[in-house]
Order: sequence, then C-alpha cells, then structure tokens
Amino acid sequence: MVTVYDRKPAGTEAGLSRRDLLKRGGIGAMLVISGTAVLSPKHAWGLETTNLKPETMATLIQLARDIYPHDQLADKYYAIAVKGHDEQAGKDAAHKTLIEDGIADLDKRAGAGGYRGLGWEDDRVAILHAIETTPFFQAVRGGLVVSLYNQKEIWPVFGYEGESYSKGGYIERGFNDIEWL
Repeated sequence: MVTVYDRKPAGTEAGLSRRDLLKRGGIGAMLVISGTAVLSPKHAWGLETTNLKPETMATLIQLARDIYPHDQLADKYYAIAVKGHDEQAGKDAAHKTLIEDGIADLDKRAGAGGYRGLGWEDDRVAILHAIETTPFFQAVRGGLVVSLYNQKEIWPVFGYEGESYSKGGYIERGFNDIEWL
C-alpha cells in the first residue's frame, strides 16, 4: 500500500498536480504535520509527539506500514505502534539519537522529498533491504512485532480471537477439527 502524506517538498507550489492526484488515488491516508502533532483529518485521529520531531513520527508510521504491510489496517494502528519510540526517546537520549539519525539516513537514501516522498512502495522497500541489519531498523522492526499485533482492536481483522486459556483452551474450540487430514 502506498500512503501519501500531505506535505510537499520545499520549493513546490501548493495544490495537487494531476500526477500527485493519480499517485494518491483512493488508497492511503493524508497525514498532516501541525506543530508537534501528526494528524489524519480524513480519519479524525492525531498523534501528539513530545520527544521526537513530528516529521520523524510521520516517517515512522510509513516505515511501520512498509515493514508490516496490511492494507486493511488504518494508519492510526501504526501510529499507536510507533508511539512507544517517542516515549522512550524522552527517557533515553541514545534511543532518541538512534531514531532521529535513522530517519535522517532514510531520507538521505531516498533523495529529494525524503522517504515519505517516495511514491512507490517498492522504492521504499529497496531502501529497507539496504538497512535491515542496522540497529535502527532492528529496533523499529522488533518493537513493531509487539506494539502492532498486541492491539486488541485489530485482532478481528486477522481472525485472531485472543488467548484461549480462559475459554477452555484450543482443543475444544476447533483445534482438533482436522477434517482436511
């Protein structure tokens, strides 16, 4: 999924060109950076940042979507998943440096317009392959495994009913249904 953010590189004119409009299509959300917040006017949610730059958080949201792409999930779930990096940056200066420098490196590798400015998911993923062994990438990817998939609101999207112990376990709830064997 290609998510396009409502932020133009410096020196470009306001408004949408035909090309920008076609790139956006009907897919993705427009995220707006306002003060210390990342906002999604279309979906009525916002993420306040206190320790990382809002541009960094917007890029982290895109990065999270590129690492674990699920077209059926709204950006707000990715925003919730990366919010922990903002909180940790307030407690740990080394983590703040890791994240801010990692995002700056992504933007540099992406060229003009930065990482979020790349219109094609394949272009962003190629950059991610190049950095997948870095501490920055591993920190973001590792945190997402828990922070994204532990959100109970998205479990139904994946057909996960939650833990089974309190419901008597899996054996009596379809686990032993192996008619396909």
